[in-house]
Amino acid sequence: MYRFFEQLSSRIAAPFVGEGSRNSKVWPCRCGQSLFFRNSQCLACSALLGYQPQLSRLSSLQPGAQPGTWFLDADPGAGAFRRCANLDSPAACNWLIPAYQQESLCIACRLNRTIPDLSIPENHERWRKVETAKRRLVAQLISLGLPVVPKAANEAEGLAFDFIGIDLQGKPPTTGHANGLITLDIKEADDAHREQVRVQMHEPYRTLLGHFRHEVGHYYWDRLIANGNWLDGFRGLFGDERASYADALARHYQQGAPLDWQQRYVSAYATMHPWEDWAETWAHYLHMMDAVDTALGFGMSAREMDFDYQPFPPETLYDPQHPGGAAFLSFVNAWIELAGMLNELSRSMGQPDFYPFVLPPAVIAKLHFIHLVIQQEGGRADEVLQAQ
Repeated sequence: MYRFFEQLSSRIAAPFVGEGSRNSKVWPCRCGQSLFFRNSQCLACSALLGYQPQLSRLSSLQPGAQPGTWFLDADPGAGAFRRCANLDSPAACNWLIPAYQQESLCIACRLNRTIPDLSIPENHERWRKVETAKRRLVAQLISLGLPVVPKAANEAEGLAFDFIGIDLQGKPPTTGHANGLITLDIKEADDAHREQVRVQMHEPYRTLLGHFRHEVGHYYWDRLIANGNWLDGFRGLFGDERASYADALARHYQQGAPLDWQQRYVSAYATMHPWEDWAETWAHYLHMMDAVDTALGFGMSAREMDFDYQPFPPETLYDPQHPGGAAFLSFVNAWIELAGMLNELSRSMGQPDFYPFVLPPAVIAKLHFIHLVIQQEGGRADEVLQAQ
């Protein structure tokens, strides 16, 4: 039995021998122990850990020359850092701040405009869950090269979060986005509440990270699409966003999605309005990119599996002639294989499908459009494709 676990341990450690993927969420400690995105201390050697978002790297730390400063074991030349002031709060933030900056909070925590009422005991755990999901979102946005600017620094174009509960009249807040402010009902962090709402809304999937990815899609529509060069392309794929949103919302909840929605949309909610189609597709793009990237970081692949899937041809792309089209199709087809494997693993545990969605060709064109928009803005979206 000992030899079995010894061999298993060697296999688990194997992916960390080489360089990890661009945003893998798994790294080696200086002692060789595997470290994961949310860790703040190594469980094997007790080394203190910190995540540096610009480097997309979690590293064990060595004390710097000045009190409260630290150097990365993984990259001592990166300079000195301080740990986020929210490390010892219920948010349990493990991110780092360059020592020369004056801020006490990291870039992810500086996005908070309103935190939960911590006089309510349940909100301590809720806030921890919310911040864990939000940091994963922000890390991915930064790794893609997208602008992440707090509203405190730029009120007109910045991003902010309100994590709030019921108001004085007993009315719960509505999760949504408005002019760069993303609001979340803190009760969404309660698994039982969120599952109840998911069933009531007939949703196949509802998570904190999914909320954030969807809502931040609205924010980047304002930043990257509205009044820009991509607007005509957006309207050709997603529809004319000038259509009344209030009318579309009422129609959706009265009539539901069209019967043939699965041929053209990633979800039933995406049929409601072009803005929601964009936000839903944007969220799925981020799901796919992060999941494939993390799988690559673990050395996972479904290439040797015998799945009866027909790969998408170039004609399904938004721009079939784009020089990066083949790499994007390879990424999408890898995702289809990976999702199939993970769905079977979920079923083997009696759990719902890991990815309970089907991607029709029309959605592949929309995903490619989003990829091109992000690549043009941030210049780094192609890196995950090249990692394959």
